This record gives sequence, C-alpha cells and structure tokens, in this order.
Amino acid sequence: MAIHADSFYLDEAGDGTLQHRIKRMVVEGILSGRFRPGERMPSSRALARHLGVSRITVTIAYTDLVADDFLLARGRSGYFVSDAIPAAPRLDLPPPTDSRVDWSRHLAHRVATTVAITRPPDWQSYRYPFIYGQTDPKLFDHQNWRLCALQALGQKEFTALTADHYERDDPKLVEYILRQILTRRGISAGPENILITMGAQNALWICAQLLLTQRRTAAIENPGYPGLRQILEQTRCRTVSIDVDAQGLPPEALPEGLDVLFATVSHQCPTNVTMPLARRKALMQLAAEREFVIVEDDYEFEIGFRQAPSPSLKSLDEAGQVIHVGSFSKSLFPGLRLGFLVAPAAFVQEARNLRATVLRHPPGLIQRTAAYFLSLGHYEAQVNRMRRAYQRRRAVMAEAIAAEGLIKAGAPDDGGSCFWMRAPAGVDTADLAQRLHRRGVVIEPGAAFFDPARADHRHYRLAYSSIPSARIAEGVAIIADEISGYPAAPPNAAAG
Repeated sequence: MAIHADSFYLDEAGDGTLQHRIKRMVVEGILSGRFRPGERMPSSRALARHLGVSRITVTIAYTDLVADDFLLARGRSGYFVSDAIPAAPRLDLPPPTDSRVDWSRHLAHRVATTVAITRPPDWQSYRYPFIYGQTDPKLFDHQNWRLCALQALGQKEFTALTADHYERDDPKLVEYILRQILTRRGISAGPENILITMGAQNALWICAQLLLTQRRTAAIENPGYPGLRQILEQTRCRTVSIDVDAQGLPPEALPEGLDVLFATVSHQCPTNVTMPLARRKALMQLAAEREFVIVEDDYEFEIGFRQAPSPSLKSLDEAGQVIHVGSFSKSLFPGLRLGFLVAPAAFVQEARNLRATVLRHPPGLIQRTAAYFLSLGHYEAQVNRMRRAYQRRRAVMAEAIAAEGLIKAGAPDDGGSCFWMRAPAGVDTADLAQRLHRRGVVIEPGAAFFDPARADHRHYRLAYSSIPSARIAEGVAIIADEISGYPAAPPNAAAG
C-alpha cells in the first residue's frame, strides 16, 4: 500500500531546516501508527512537488531516515516504512482528570514563594525591551559554538561525552577555569577546589544547603538578588538584610553572631556598585575576627569598564573562609546554565556529594563544548565584543537618561549591563511597567530586589543588553513621558 503525498503537511512556522521538518513529519507519522510497516512512501519527486521544496531536500531527508532505520530503500522500488520501528498502538485513552489527592496534606515541605522579577513572556516582540540577562544574538559567536559542539561530539571524545563520570567534572573545563578564569581574579586553586554547577543559582543553593540550618544566621544585601532570598527561605535560617550604600555592603552594619554572608562585591546586584578595596579588606578582617563564612557571587565580573578590576574577596582570603561563585550563563547565554564554585577541598567534597544526590554532574556534552569554546579563545573574544558593545550602549543610555531628567540610583560607570533607577515619589514602578507595556516598552520593577518587610516600589532596572543602541533614546523618552503623567507627590511623601 502506498502513502499518498497529501498525507504530509509542512508547517511554514515550524522550526529547524526543511530536511529536519520533513524527517519530523515522517517520524511522527510512523510513531503515531498512521504509517504502517511495509507501506511505500511517496516518491521524492512527488513529495517535493507537493511540499513545494527541491527534490534533493526530500532525498536527503529520506536518506537520513534510512540511516536511522525508519525507512528502507528497495532498489528501484522506492522507500518503504521499516518494520524495525514498532508503530504505536492505537489506544482510546480517557481525557486527563484532575487529581483527587489533597496535596496540601501530603507535601512534607512547601517551597516558599517570593516576589519575582516580572516581565512579559513575549518580551522579544516589544520594540523597547530593557530586559536584563538575555543574550543579544548579534553578539553571540554561533558559528564557533557550533564547531565546538561538533568537536565535542566527535568520535575521539566519545568516552568523555557518553560515560557516566559519577561525581567528577570535565577535566578540560576545570583546567581552563584554573588557568584562565581564576588567575584573572587573583585566585590560586587546584582541581580539588573546583566544582562545576548548573549556573550560579545552583551554586548558591548548594552553599545554603551545606552551611545553614534553622539555628544559623545569614546576611544578604538589600536590595539584592531575589533568587537568593528564596533559597534561604527554604533553609529556614534567620536572614538579616543589610542596606547597601554607594560603596556596596558596609561591614560595620553586619550583626554579631553571623554565620554566613552572601555578597556581590564586583558589581552589586542590582545597583552595579563596585566595593572599593579598602572596604573589601575591612570585610575580610571582620570575617576572620568573627569567624563567619563569605559566599562571594562574582556577579558580572567580565562586564567591567575599568582597566584594572578590583581583586576578588577570594584572592584576599588567607583563612579559607570565602566560597567564590562564578557563572558563564551571563557572558555566554542564560540557557547554558553552567557555573562553578571555588572553595577549600573539604567543602568542595561535601558539595560534590550533595550535587551527586541530585544530578550527579552537569551534562558532559555541555561541559566539553564549553571547554573547547573557552580554551580556543572564543570566550575571551566574545566577552571583549560584549564589553565594547555594552560600553557604547551604556553611553547612549546615560545620555538619554540625562536628557530626559530620569534619576539614576546606582553606580555611574563601573560596568555591568544595566542601570539601577529610581522613579519620583508617588510612582509605583509595577504600575509604571504595565503602562509602558502598552507603548512597547519593557522595564523591570525593582520591588523584587528588596526585603519584603521593607518594601520599595520606586526603583526599577533598565538593561541595555537586549536592545539595539538606535532604539535606546526613543525608549527612554517614552519612559520619561509616562512618568510625567503621574500626579506630583506631596513634598513629604514616603520614599517607599
């Protein structure tokens, strides 16, 4: 029996190449049971004519399907559905039903919710997306990343790619981090001091799980990274929020009896303030005197505009009290989810054991691909390209902000990929964000960064990583125009 060409429909909005989409149509037909073993496929000429594609495109797709045992090629007779792939049975399944289980009674632990950084899911469709932490496709080296992935998939790398290395990490990636990344931060370490993680968030979670209990105290920055606050809530530890100033977190504000401090000293999140060296040394001296641990999130270190970056806290660590957290997710792309932590060997071993109970290790393919991308110099080239582009965009945005009279609340020129802003009294930036959506502008309201007990609704974040320079001034002008539409607040209006 022959399968008619009309059985195939090529979705113009589908993703992937034409060959991939044709292969997907055939595979789905076979696995669903629509195309039966032994049935003859349309000729490549007939299917190409029906789909409006070239004959060679269909021929390549058929050849790949033969190689994967979905089709059989029989001399001059054509292509047939292989009997090596069992068709799915036709079952009359009942519609899904809602669970009758009372999950509120069965759940042993409830994950605390926190205020999220709000952004529309289709933010890419907005003309003025001032969105933080997203990749600009024009700045990413697609071609060399693809070549590195192909190299990682090569036969020579088969064992590194497919073997279960249990709790171990890719030695090539670890070696690169030791020789290139950490030396730039002034950190001396060995392989026993490195753990690869699924991004900085995963590293922070591991640290919190190992260091904190209900009887211990952690200090975090205010404003600070919202995801960290949610992590700490799960440990049920006592959390103290320390207000940052123009030089970052003030050591003298730290409470007695502190067990763990979480800090972003390179570029404070979200203000972008860089902690000066004198304050870093004072913080390290206080940690030594009071014997608390510091978890240093080296947030956006790569995107700095200074010629000589300040040394990391880990490089000043003489007592082994600092756990250094780094990530490639912001400098490469967020979906990579690849980071690392640097700590004394005893802590790394415990962290490795904990990671093994959850995910063994990050995928070998991702680790090896990243190792090649880094070791061949593509990473450094990309960071330099991003730094130059961000510096130009920052200058354009700074000029637009000054021209429109908007208020900057964060660091003036230390680097990073965003501005931390403050709206006039009486403006709730969550409401402002909703109004701006109607005009094609996306900003990030700042309430999520603050201690909920001391709510602040006047701040917002403007990032320039996801918007071309040519649109920045016009987008900032729309923000200023929308803010001007709010009624003036009384002179004694509250700041929050």
